[in-house]
Amino acid sequence: MKLNPEQQAREAEIADRSFYHTIRQHSWEELGNRVYDSTSRDVERALRHAGDADLHDFAALISPAAEPYLEPMARESERLTRKRFGRAISLYVPLYLSNSCSNSCVYCGYSYQNRIVRKTLTQEEILSEAESIRALGFEHILLLTGEHARVSGFDYLREAIKLLRPIFPQISIEVQPMSSTEYAILEREGLNAVYVYQETYNETRYPAYHLAGKKADYRYRLETPDRIGAAGVHRIGLGALLGLEDWRVESLCVAMHLRHLQGLYWKSKYSVAFPRLRPHAGCFEPQFHVKDRNLMQIITAYRLFDENLEMSLTTRESAFFRDHAFPLGITSLSAGSHTEPGGYAKPNKELEQFQISDARSPEEVERMLVAKGFDPVWKDWDRVLQ
Repeated sequence: MKLNPEQQAREAEIADRSFYHTIRQHSWEELGNRVYDSTSRDVERALRHAGDADLHDFAALISPAAEPYLEPMARESERLTRKRFGRAISLYVPLYLSNSCSNSCVYCGYSYQNRIVRKTLTQEEILSEAESIRALGFEHILLLTGEHARVSGFDYLREAIKLLRPIFPQISIEVQPMSSTEYAILEREGLNAVYVYQETYNETRYPAYHLAGKKADYRYRLETPDRIGAAGVHRIGLGALLGLEDWRVESLCVAMHLRHLQGLYWKSKYSVAFPRLRPHAGCFEPQFHVKDRNLMQIITAYRLFDENLEMSLTTRESAFFRDHAFPLGITSLSAGSHTEPGGYAKPNKELEQFQISDARSPEEVERMLVAKGFDPVWKDWDRVLQ
């Protein structure tokens, strides 16, 4: 979408106060020192501030010094989650609209140099997928695409949202970054939430993972949540791709990003996700392996940092891990996921972005939640009743 001079000036104003100017004041090494210099005394102080901690507390909670405290962290995290969210767990499903991509990212199965079959859903195919998904009971749908402005850009997404709005009361997207002007238009069409992951906050190392395409622009991607907030979108989702760089430092950067956004765009709600690298088409092997115990520390640290923060866990994770981790801080789960365009009506493994780990059906996930005493929620009533 071509912006007029007034819209361009507005975008420049957003960039002038973006998180980029905050994080560039700190080197990766300095942020690492904040984490690794934390002591047991710092961790105990952070536990006393549970639910309303500061960034110093978060650095301690994510540090090696906090590892002996994982049990009390988990207990307090679960207590805060039940206090704020009760026993409700929101369920959603991803709908992949296109796997065409103009980026070259070494860790992604959609990277343009990978020799995979490319597919972009037509309007008829989108409706067919919607019918299959709606039959499963879902009322919250997450639309995903590869990043290809010509094939699945703003105009394509706008039409998809118009098409799906009568079917799904809650529509979220996880697609290529756009302008604040475009996000505002999509919000008026019925968009509820935008999720965008920086992948890594390490600006020095970022080019090693993003070789070509618009995604190679570190700053433009980093400023995307600012543009989303300025557009008045109801919910903003953040995260880093765990496994690219040091997960402890990445987590601190996400927490810093969250606090920046909350200060400027206080009307929006915020969510954090924890994607770990999964096998895909290509041969990238992560240098930083995030163990289950590490991910539990991340989840509980975020809950102790902010008791109002929403957190999601996807089917990237195993059924065993999700069943044991979600009570400690998670507020939403995906279920029955397909990562290939058209996968609900006509499954095709050749088109998938990455391999699913939790392959249970939505009914099986629902039964698990009920058996554990939780309430599966298929619709975000908070948004619907606004």
